[in-house]
Amino acid sequence: MEIIIGSKNPTKVQAVAEIFESNQVRAIAAESNVSAQPFSDEETKQGAINRAMECRKLTTDGIGIGLEGGVMFVGETLYLCNWGALVAEDWQVYTASGARIALPKELAESLKSGFELGEIMDEYANRKEVSTHEGTIGIFTNDLVSRKEMFADVVKLLRGQWEYWK
Repeated sequence: MEIIIGSKNPTKVQAVAEIFESNQVRAIAAESNVSAQPFSDEETKQGAINRAMECRKLTTDGIGIGLEGGVMFVGETLYLCNWGALVAEDWQVYTASGARIALPKELAESLKSGFELGEIMDEYANRKEVSTHEGTIGIFTNDLVSRKEMFADVVKLLRGQWEYWK
């Protein structure tokens, strides 16, 4: 069965390939059709669903997976959030969310100004391509949790639901 992931970001592709180890995984650059930097749980979830739907349309009997990272406020505190969606062969949509971690207040101002978290984190952490390596979660967990691991947990939740209900 073909599995199409709606991202070429290596952390997302590796997460899907790891969890669907015995299947063919193809990566495409699918559009999220939400803001470049999603700013709520709802927008982040919708971005994942949109990516998964676009992927599912490209296969006759496979599945589409979309993974989206975003930020959200809980009260005055900004949190990292992430969502995944799996669109099955029968077009059933499964969704799941993963880890959340509070972000420093100074990041909120840059994000509100229109910058994406990945861009901000490169400068903040004095590293390159944080979003394709350890991710923001890796920076703020002292590399105890990587972006790939964070998304792999979401993909496990998606795969588990899909297998249970099919």
